[in-house]
Amino acid sequence: MNIILISLDTLRASRLGCYGYEKPTSPYLDTIASQGVLFERAFAADIPTEVAHTDIFTGKVGLTTGVVSHGSDLSQLPKTTDWLPTMLRKAGFQTAAVDNLYQLKEWFARGYRHYINSVGEQRWIDGETVNQLAKEWIGGHKDEPFFLFLHYWDAHTPYLPPESYVPPFYEPGRDPFDPANRSMEGAYNHSAYPFFKHHHYDLLGGVTDAAYVDALYDAEIRYLDDKLRELDEYLEAQGLRDDTLLVLFGDHGESLTEHEIYWDHCGLYDTTVHVPVIMRWPGHIPPGKRVKGLVQQADLMPTLLQAASLPVPAGLDGASLWPCILHDEAGTRDRVYLSECAWQACRGIRTERYKFIRIYDPGPFARPRRELFDLQDDPQETRNLAETMPELADAMERELDLWVKRTLNGRPDPMVRQLTGPGLPFRRRIEQILAEVGLNWDEWLASPDRALFDERHHERFAANRRT
Repeated sequence: MNIILISLDTLRASRLGCYGYEKPTSPYLDTIASQGVLFERAFAADIPTEVAHTDIFTGKVGLTTGVVSHGSDLSQLPKTTDWLPTMLRKAGFQTAAVDNLYQLKEWFARGYRHYINSVGEQRWIDGETVNQLAKEWIGGHKDEPFFLFLHYWDAHTPYLPPESYVPPFYEPGRDPFDPANRSMEGAYNHSAYPFFKHHHYDLLGGVTDAAYVDALYDAEIRYLDDKLRELDEYLEAQGLRDDTLLVLFGDHGESLTEHEIYWDHCGLYDTTVHVPVIMRWPGHIPPGKRVKGLVQQADLMPTLLQAASLPVPAGLDGASLWPCILHDEAGTRDRVYLSECAWQACRGIRTERYKFIRIYDPGPFARPRRELFDLQDDPQETRNLAETMPELADAMERELDLWVKRTLNGRPDPMVRQLTGPGLPFRRRIEQILAEVGLNWDEWLASPDRALFDERHHERFAANRRT
Protein backbone atom coordinates (compact mmCIF):
# COMPACT_ATOMS: atom_id res chain seq x y z
CA MET A 1 0.00 0.00 0.00
CA ASN A 2 0.90 3.67 -0.32
CA ILE A 3 -0.10 6.58 1.90
CA ILE A 4 -0.39 10.17 0.73
CA LEU A 5 -1.06 12.60 3.57
CA ILE A 6 -2.04 16.06 2.35
CA SER A 7 -2.10 19.19 4.48
CA LEU A 8 -4.43 21.87 3.10
CA ASP A 9 -3.12 24.80 5.08
CA THR A 10 -5.71 27.32 6.31
CA LEU A 11 -8.65 25.47 4.79
CA ARG A 12 -11.88 26.18 6.64
CA ALA A 13 -14.34 23.27 6.63
CA SER A 14 -17.43 25.42 6.16
CA ARG A 15 -16.03 26.80 2.88
CA LEU A 16 -16.29 23.44 1.08
CA GLY A 17 -19.31 22.11 -0.78
CA CYS A 18 -19.10 18.74 0.96
CA TYR A 19 -19.43 20.61 4.28
CA GLY A 20 -22.46 22.58 3.11
CA TYR A 21 -21.03 25.63 1.34
CA GLU A 22 -23.22 26.84 -1.52
CA LYS A 23 -20.50 28.34 -3.74
CA PRO A 24 -18.47 26.15 -6.15
CA THR A 25 -15.16 26.16 -4.30
CA SER A 26 -14.51 22.42 -4.16
CA PRO A 27 -16.07 20.22 -6.87
CA TYR A 28 -13.17 17.77 -6.91
CA LEU A 29 -12.71 17.63 -3.15
CA ASP A 30 -16.44 16.92 -2.97
CA THR A 31 -15.91 14.03 -5.38
CA ILE A 32 -13.09 12.58 -3.28
CA ALA A 33 -15.32 12.87 -0.19
CA SER A 34 -18.05 10.92 -1.98
CA GLN A 35 -15.54 8.16 -2.75
CA GLY A 36 -14.47 7.73 0.87
CA VAL A 37 -15.19 9.04 4.35
CA LEU A 38 -15.75 12.61 5.51
CA PHE A 39 -15.51 13.58 9.17
CA GLU A 40 -18.17 16.21 9.75
CA ARG A 41 -16.82 17.43 13.09
CA ALA A 42 -13.04 17.27 12.95
CA PHE A 43 -11.15 19.78 15.07
CA ALA A 44 -7.67 21.21 15.37
CA ALA A 45 -6.94 20.77 19.06
CA ASP A 46 -3.88 23.02 18.77
CA ILE A 47 -3.43 25.98 16.46
CA PRO A 48 -1.83 27.32 14.35
CA THR A 49 0.46 25.54 11.86
CA GLU A 50 3.49 24.46 13.88
CA VAL A 51 1.55 22.95 16.77
CA ALA A 52 -1.20 21.47 14.59
CA HIS A 53 1.27 19.51 12.48
CA THR A 54 3.21 18.40 15.55
CA ASP A 55 -0.07 16.93 16.89
CA ILE A 56 -0.64 15.09 13.63
CA PHE A 57 2.79 13.47 13.38
CA THR A 58 3.02 12.52 17.08
CA GLY A 59 -0.57 11.55 17.86
CA LYS A 60 -0.29 13.76 20.92
CA VAL A 61 -1.72 17.17 21.76
CA GLY A 62 0.53 20.11 22.52
CA LEU A 63 0.12 19.94 26.27
CA THR A 64 1.56 16.40 26.16
CA THR A 65 4.50 17.16 23.85
CA GLY A 66 5.12 20.62 25.33
CA VAL A 67 4.80 22.21 21.87
CA VAL A 68 1.93 24.69 22.34
CA SER A 69 3.20 27.87 20.70
CA HIS A 70 3.78 28.79 17.07
CA GLY A 71 7.14 30.39 16.28
CA SER A 72 8.54 30.13 19.80
CA ASP A 73 12.22 29.63 20.56
CA LEU A 74 11.16 27.70 23.66
CA SER A 75 9.51 24.87 21.70
CA GLN A 76 11.51 21.65 21.50
CA LEU A 77 10.48 18.12 20.52
CA PRO A 78 12.76 15.37 21.88
CA LYS A 79 14.10 12.97 19.27
CA THR A 80 12.80 10.12 21.41
CA THR A 81 9.21 11.18 20.62
CA ASP A 82 7.42 8.70 18.35
CA TRP A 83 7.18 10.36 14.91
CA LEU A 84 4.95 9.02 12.14
CA PRO A 85 7.35 9.32 9.14
CA THR A 86 10.15 7.70 11.15
CA MET A 87 7.93 4.77 12.14
CA LEU A 88 6.82 4.23 8.55
CA ARG A 89 10.38 4.41 7.21
CA LYS A 90 11.51 1.80 9.72
CA ALA A 91 8.59 -0.39 8.59
CA GLY A 92 9.85 -0.40 4.98
CA PHE A 93 8.05 2.54 3.40
CA GLN A 94 9.91 4.95 1.17
CA THR A 95 9.24 8.27 2.88
CA ALA A 96 9.18 11.70 1.29
CA ALA A 97 7.76 15.17 1.84
CA VAL A 98 7.14 18.20 -0.34
CA ASP A 99 6.95 20.76 2.42
CA ASN A 100 8.67 23.74 3.98
CA LEU A 101 7.82 23.30 7.68
CA TYR A 102 11.52 22.63 8.21
CA GLN A 103 11.85 26.42 7.97
CA LEU A 104 9.91 26.56 11.26
CA LYS A 105 11.37 23.64 13.21
CA GLU A 106 13.92 20.94 12.42
CA TRP A 107 11.72 18.09 13.59
CA PHE A 108 9.45 18.39 10.55
CA ALA A 109 12.19 16.83 8.41
CA ARG A 110 12.57 13.78 10.66
CA GLY A 111 11.93 10.36 9.22
CA TYR A 112 12.04 11.26 5.53
CA ARG A 113 14.39 9.55 3.12
CA HIS A 114 13.65 12.43 0.76
CA TYR A 115 12.72 15.86 2.12
CA ILE A 116 11.94 18.19 -0.78
CA ASN A 117 11.85 21.71 0.61
CA SER A 118 9.28 23.71 -1.33
CA VAL A 119 10.45 27.07 0.01
CA GLY A 120 11.01 29.69 -2.67
CA GLU A 121 11.84 33.34 -3.04
CA GLN A 122 8.29 34.39 -2.24
CA ARG A 123 6.53 33.97 1.11
CA TRP A 124 3.70 32.00 -0.51
CA ILE A 125 3.92 28.65 -2.28
CA ASP A 126 1.84 27.83 -5.34
CA GLY A 127 0.10 24.46 -5.62
CA GLU A 128 1.58 24.05 -9.08
CA THR A 129 5.05 23.93 -7.52
CA VAL A 130 3.96 21.28 -5.03
CA ASN A 131 2.42 19.20 -7.83
CA GLN A 132 5.52 19.36 -10.02
CA LEU A 133 7.80 18.25 -7.21
CA ALA A 134 5.37 15.56 -6.03
CA LYS A 135 4.78 14.04 -9.46
CA GLU A 136 8.50 13.88 -10.18
CA TRP A 137 9.09 11.98 -6.92
CA ILE A 138 6.07 9.68 -7.34
CA GLY A 139 7.17 8.78 -10.86
CA GLY A 140 10.51 7.57 -9.55
CA HIS A 141 9.12 5.54 -6.62
CA LYS A 142 5.80 4.17 -7.84
CA ASP A 143 7.00 0.55 -7.73
CA GLU A 144 7.67 0.49 -3.96
CA PRO A 145 5.43 1.16 -0.97
CA PHE A 146 5.69 4.82 -0.05
CA PHE A 147 4.52 7.46 2.39
CA LEU A 148 4.33 10.94 0.89
CA PHE A 149 3.46 14.12 2.79
CA LEU A 150 2.34 17.11 0.71
CA HIS A 151 1.74 20.59 2.06
CA TYR A 152 -0.38 23.02 0.01
CA TRP A 153 -0.45 26.68 1.08
CA ASP A 154 -2.83 28.17 -1.48
CA ALA A 155 -5.60 29.09 0.98
CA HIS A 156 -3.14 30.89 3.26
CA THR A 157 -2.64 34.65 3.10
CA PRO A 158 -1.78 36.45 0.94
CA TYR A 159 -4.75 35.47 -1.21
CA LEU A 160 -3.37 35.87 -4.73
CA PRO A 161 -5.27 33.42 -6.96
CA PRO A 162 -5.12 33.60 -10.76
CA GLU A 163 -7.51 36.38 -11.82
CA SER A 164 -9.65 33.97 -13.82
CA TYR A 165 -10.69 32.19 -10.61
CA VAL A 166 -12.20 35.25 -8.92
CA PRO A 167 -15.40 36.10 -10.92
CA PRO A 168 -17.54 33.14 -9.75
CA PHE A 169 -17.14 34.35 -6.17
CA TYR A 170 -17.46 38.13 -6.51
CA GLU A 171 -20.65 39.91 -7.47
CA PRO A 172 -20.50 41.27 -11.05
CA GLY A 173 -20.38 45.03 -11.21
CA ARG A 174 -18.92 45.54 -7.73
CA ASP A 175 -15.77 47.62 -7.44
CA PRO A 176 -13.24 46.22 -4.93
CA PHE A 177 -11.57 49.64 -4.78
CA ASP A 178 -14.70 51.79 -4.39
CA PRO A 179 -13.67 54.67 -2.07
CA ALA A 180 -17.22 54.87 -0.70
CA ASN A 181 -17.04 51.31 0.62
CA ARG A 182 -15.96 51.33 4.28
CA SER A 183 -16.13 47.59 4.97
CA MET A 184 -12.33 47.25 5.29
CA GLU A 185 -12.06 49.88 8.02
CA GLY A 186 -12.24 47.31 10.82
CA ALA A 187 -9.26 45.45 9.37
CA TYR A 188 -7.25 48.54 8.54
CA ASN A 189 -7.73 50.01 12.02
CA HIS A 190 -7.13 46.81 13.98
CA SER A 191 -4.22 46.46 16.39
CA ALA A 192 -2.72 43.70 14.22
CA TYR A 193 -2.63 46.00 11.16
CA PRO A 194 1.18 46.55 11.11
CA PHE A 195 1.76 42.83 10.53
CA PHE A 196 -0.91 42.33 7.88
CA LYS A 197 -0.11 45.55 6.00
CA HIS A 198 3.16 44.04 4.79
CA HIS A 199 2.14 40.39 4.54
CA HIS A 200 -1.29 40.83 2.94
CA TYR A 201 -2.97 44.21 2.47
CA ASP A 202 -0.23 45.94 0.46
CA LEU A 203 -0.19 42.98 -1.92
CA LEU A 204 -3.90 43.50 -2.63
CA GLY A 205 -3.38 47.11 -3.67
CA GLY A 206 -5.69 49.12 -1.43
CA VAL A 207 -8.87 47.02 -1.48
CA THR A 208 -11.85 48.73 0.17
CA ASP A 209 -14.44 45.93 -0.13
CA ALA A 210 -14.17 43.14 2.46
CA ALA A 211 -16.39 40.94 0.28
CA TYR A 212 -13.67 40.99 -2.36
CA VAL A 213 -11.08 39.60 0.08
CA ASP A 214 -13.55 36.83 0.99
CA ALA A 215 -13.93 36.13 -2.74
CA LEU A 216 -10.15 35.84 -3.09
CA TYR A 217 -10.12 33.21 -0.33
CA ASP A 218 -12.83 31.24 -2.11
CA ALA A 219 -10.95 31.56 -5.40
CA GLU A 220 -7.79 30.22 -3.77
CA ILE A 221 -9.72 27.16 -2.62
CA ARG A 222 -11.09 26.64 -6.14
CA TYR A 223 -7.57 26.88 -7.55
CA LEU A 224 -6.33 24.41 -4.92
CA ASP A 225 -9.18 22.08 -5.89
CA ASP A 226 -7.92 22.04 -9.47
CA LYS A 227 -4.38 21.25 -8.31
CA LEU A 228 -5.71 18.30 -6.29
CA ARG A 229 -7.62 17.07 -9.33
CA GLU A 230 -4.39 17.20 -11.39
CA LEU A 231 -2.54 15.23 -8.73
CA ASP A 232 -5.27 12.60 -8.49
CA GLU A 233 -5.42 12.21 -12.25
CA TYR A 234 -1.67 11.62 -12.21
CA LEU A 235 -2.10 8.89 -9.58
CA GLU A 236 -4.73 7.28 -11.81
CA ALA A 237 -2.45 7.45 -14.84
CA GLN A 238 0.37 5.81 -12.87
CA GLY A 239 -1.92 3.00 -11.69
CA LEU A 240 -1.56 4.04 -8.04
CA ARG A 241 -5.02 5.30 -7.14
CA ASP A 242 -6.61 2.05 -5.97
CA ASP A 243 -3.70 1.03 -3.74
CA THR A 244 -3.24 4.42 -2.10
CA LEU A 245 -4.74 5.63 1.15
CA LEU A 246 -5.35 9.32 0.50
CA VAL A 247 -5.81 11.54 3.57
CA LEU A 248 -6.63 15.23 3.28
CA PHE A 249 -6.89 17.57 6.25
CA GLY A 250 -6.88 21.25 7.15
CA ASP A 251 -4.34 22.18 9.81
CA HIS A 252 -6.64 25.01 10.89
CA GLY A 253 -9.37 27.13 9.35
CA GLU A 254 -9.63 30.87 8.74
CA SER A 255 -11.67 33.66 10.24
CA LEU A 256 -13.06 35.97 7.56
CA THR A 257 -13.82 39.05 9.72
CA GLU A 258 -15.74 37.05 12.38
CA HIS A 259 -14.89 38.00 15.97
CA GLU A 260 -12.79 40.92 14.65
CA ILE A 261 -10.28 38.47 13.21
CA TYR A 262 -9.55 39.63 9.69
CA TRP A 263 -8.43 36.87 7.31
CA ASP A 264 -6.31 35.04 9.82
CA HIS A 265 -6.37 31.88 11.92
CA CYS A 266 -6.45 32.67 15.60
CA GLY A 267 -9.06 32.26 18.29
CA LEU A 268 -10.73 29.00 19.27
CA TYR A 269 -13.96 29.70 17.40
CA ASP A 270 -15.19 27.08 14.95
CA THR A 271 -14.21 29.26 11.99
CA THR A 272 -10.62 28.43 12.90
CA VAL A 273 -10.71 25.08 14.71
CA HIS A 274 -13.32 23.20 12.61
CA VAL A 275 -11.31 21.63 9.81
CA PRO A 276 -11.95 19.23 6.93
CA VAL A 277 -10.72 15.64 7.23
CA ILE A 278 -11.37 13.35 4.25
CA MET A 279 -9.99 9.86 3.58
CA ARG A 280 -10.22 7.60 0.53
CA TRP A 281 -8.92 4.06 0.11
CA PRO A 282 -10.79 2.05 -2.53
CA GLY A 283 -11.83 -1.35 -1.29
CA HIS A 284 -11.05 -0.51 2.33
CA ILE A 285 -13.13 2.59 3.13
CA PRO A 286 -16.83 2.50 2.23
CA PRO A 287 -17.72 5.31 -0.23
CA GLY A 288 -20.04 8.06 0.89
CA LYS A 289 -19.40 7.49 4.60
CA ARG A 290 -19.93 10.52 6.87
CA VAL A 291 -18.83 10.40 10.51
CA LYS A 292 -20.82 12.79 12.68
CA GLY A 293 -18.97 12.45 16.00
CA LEU A 294 -16.14 14.62 17.29
CA VAL A 295 -12.58 13.75 16.24
CA GLN A 296 -9.28 15.58 16.48
CA GLN A 297 -6.14 15.76 14.36
CA ALA A 298 -4.10 13.65 16.78
CA ASP A 299 -6.34 10.75 15.74
CA LEU A 300 -4.69 10.61 12.31
CA MET A 301 -1.40 9.05 13.42
CA PRO A 302 -2.90 5.91 15.03
CA THR A 303 -5.34 5.65 12.12
CA LEU A 304 -2.52 5.53 9.57
CA LEU A 305 -0.46 3.13 11.65
CA GLN A 306 -3.42 0.75 11.90
CA ALA A 307 -3.98 1.00 8.14
CA ALA A 308 -0.35 -0.05 7.63
CA SER A 309 -0.78 -2.95 10.11
CA LEU A 310 1.78 -1.40 12.46
CA PRO A 311 1.62 -1.27 16.26
CA VAL A 312 0.22 1.90 17.79
CA PRO A 313 2.40 3.31 20.59
CA ALA A 314 0.94 3.53 24.08
CA GLY A 315 0.22 6.87 25.65
CA LEU A 316 -1.14 8.69 22.61
CA ASP A 317 -3.85 11.33 22.93
CA GLY A 318 -5.25 10.29 19.56
CA ALA A 319 -7.29 7.17 18.88
CA SER A 320 -7.68 5.21 15.66
CA LEU A 321 -10.63 6.29 13.54
CA TRP A 322 -11.16 2.85 11.97
CA PRO A 323 -13.97 1.84 14.36
CA CYS A 324 -16.09 4.80 13.28
CA ILE A 325 -15.06 4.42 9.62
CA LEU A 326 -16.15 0.81 9.38
CA HIS A 327 -19.07 0.81 11.78
CA ASP A 328 -21.91 3.11 12.75
CA GLU A 329 -20.39 4.67 15.85
CA ALA A 330 -20.98 8.39 16.18
CA GLY A 331 -17.34 9.22 16.81
CA THR A 332 -14.37 8.63 19.04
CA ARG A 333 -14.93 11.25 21.73
CA ASP A 334 -17.55 13.47 23.34
CA ARG A 335 -15.30 16.54 23.71
CA VAL A 336 -12.14 18.07 22.28
CA TYR A 337 -9.78 20.26 24.31
CA LEU A 338 -8.50 23.27 22.40
CA SER A 339 -5.42 25.47 22.71
CA GLU A 340 -3.72 28.48 21.10
CA CYS A 341 -0.58 30.41 21.99
CA ALA A 342 0.39 32.66 19.08
CA TRP A 343 -1.66 35.83 18.53
CA GLN A 344 -3.41 35.22 21.83
CA ALA A 345 -3.20 32.59 24.56
CA CYS A 346 -6.35 30.62 25.36
CA ARG A 347 -7.69 27.16 26.04
CA GLY A 348 -11.13 25.71 25.55
CA ILE A 349 -13.47 22.75 25.51
CA ARG A 350 -15.68 21.89 22.55
CA THR A 351 -18.56 19.45 23.11
CA GLU A 352 -21.38 18.69 20.70
CA ARG A 353 -23.46 21.51 22.18
CA TYR A 354 -21.21 23.90 24.09
CA LYS A 355 -17.93 25.74 23.65
CA PHE A 356 -16.05 27.19 26.64
CA ILE A 357 -12.99 29.41 26.15
CA ARG A 358 -10.68 30.77 28.81
CA ILE A 359 -8.38 33.64 27.85
CA TYR A 360 -4.91 33.79 29.40
CA ASP A 361 -3.62 36.68 27.27
CA PRO A 362 -5.83 38.41 24.67
CA GLY A 363 -2.90 39.79 22.67
CA PRO A 364 -4.08 42.52 20.27
CA PHE A 365 -7.75 41.60 20.78
CA ALA A 366 -10.42 42.77 23.20
CA ARG A 367 -11.65 39.57 24.82
CA PRO A 368 -13.49 38.74 28.07
CA ARG A 369 -11.68 36.34 30.40
CA ARG A 370 -14.29 33.64 29.76
CA GLU A 371 -16.58 32.83 26.85
CA LEU A 372 -19.38 30.27 26.71
CA PHE A 373 -21.43 29.52 23.62
CA ASP A 374 -24.46 27.33 23.01
CA LEU A 375 -23.59 25.95 19.59
CA GLN A 376 -27.05 24.53 19.06
CA ASP A 377 -28.77 27.90 19.34
CA ASP A 378 -25.82 30.06 18.33
CA PRO A 379 -23.59 28.23 15.82
CA GLN A 380 -21.86 31.49 14.86
CA GLU A 381 -20.67 31.94 18.48
CA THR A 382 -21.91 35.52 18.78
CA ARG A 383 -23.61 35.42 22.23
CA ASN A 384 -21.33 34.93 25.21
CA LEU A 385 -23.29 33.15 27.96
CA ALA A 386 -20.53 33.05 30.59
CA GLU A 387 -22.31 35.66 32.73
CA THR A 388 -25.86 34.41 32.22
CA MET A 389 -24.96 30.72 32.70
CA PRO A 390 -22.23 30.97 35.36
CA GLU A 391 -22.75 27.50 36.80
CA LEU A 392 -22.09 25.83 33.46
CA ALA A 393 -19.15 28.15 32.77
CA ASP A 394 -17.68 27.36 36.20
CA ALA A 395 -18.12 23.63 35.70
CA MET A 396 -16.44 23.70 32.27
CA GLU A 397 -13.61 25.85 33.60
CA ARG A 398 -13.01 23.37 36.43
CA GLU A 399 -12.99 20.54 33.90
CA LEU A 400 -10.49 22.43 31.76
CA ASP A 401 -8.20 23.06 34.74
CA LEU A 402 -8.41 19.39 35.74
CA TRP A 403 -7.55 18.26 32.21
CA VAL A 404 -4.51 20.60 32.16
CA LYS A 405 -3.32 19.35 35.56
CA ARG A 406 -3.88 15.70 34.67
CA THR A 407 -2.14 16.00 31.30
CA LEU A 408 0.86 17.88 32.68
CA ASN A 409 1.24 15.35 35.52
CA GLY A 410 3.55 17.62 37.48
CA ARG A 411 5.39 19.16 34.52
CA PRO A 412 5.52 22.96 34.11
CA ASP A 413 2.80 24.45 31.93
CA PRO A 414 4.47 25.39 28.59
CA MET A 415 1.88 28.12 27.95
CA VAL A 416 2.62 29.80 31.27
CA ARG A 417 6.34 29.49 30.54
CA GLN A 418 5.85 31.22 27.21
CA LEU A 419 3.76 34.04 28.65
CA THR A 420 6.00 34.72 31.65
CA GLY A 421 9.10 34.51 29.46
CA PRO A 422 9.27 35.90 25.93
CA GLY A 423 5.50 36.45 25.66
CA LEU A 424 3.18 35.85 22.73
CA PRO A 425 5.22 35.23 19.56
CA PHE A 426 3.01 37.35 17.31
CA ARG A 427 2.92 40.20 19.80
CA ARG A 428 6.71 40.25 19.60
CA ARG A 429 6.49 40.45 15.81
CA ILE A 430 4.23 43.49 15.99
CA GLU A 431 6.41 45.07 18.69
CA GLN A 432 9.42 44.72 16.40
CA ILE A 433 7.58 46.24 13.46
CA LEU A 434 6.36 49.15 15.59
CA ALA A 435 9.82 49.72 17.07
CA GLU A 436 11.27 49.99 13.58
CA VAL A 437 9.09 53.06 12.96
CA GLY A 438 9.45 54.50 16.46
CA LEU A 439 6.11 53.44 17.95
CA ASN A 440 5.37 51.82 21.31
CA TRP A 441 3.27 48.65 21.69
CA ASP A 442 1.23 49.76 24.72
CA GLU A 443 0.40 53.12 23.18
CA TRP A 444 -0.45 51.47 19.87
CA LEU A 445 -2.69 48.90 21.53
CA ALA A 446 -4.58 51.62 23.39
CA SER A 447 -5.21 53.64 20.23
CA PRO A 448 -4.08 52.19 16.88
CA ASP A 449 -3.38 55.01 14.43
CA ARG A 450 -3.15 53.57 10.95
CA ALA A 451 -2.35 56.91 9.31
CA LEU A 452 0.55 57.55 11.68
CA PHE A 453 1.93 54.05 11.16
CA ASP A 454 1.67 54.34 7.37
CA GLU A 455 3.44 57.71 7.47
CA ARG A 456 6.27 56.42 9.65
CA HIS A 457 6.50 53.23 7.59
CA HIS A 458 6.74 55.19 4.36
CA GLU A 459 9.37 57.53 5.81
CA ARG A 460 11.48 54.60 7.01
CA PHE A 461 11.52 52.85 3.66
CA ALA A 462 12.14 56.11 1.81
CA ALA A 463 15.18 56.68 4.05
CA ASN A 464 16.39 53.14 3.40
CA ARG A 465 16.15 53.69 -0.33
CA ARG A 466 18.18 56.92 -0.06
CA THR A 467 20.94 55.17 1.84
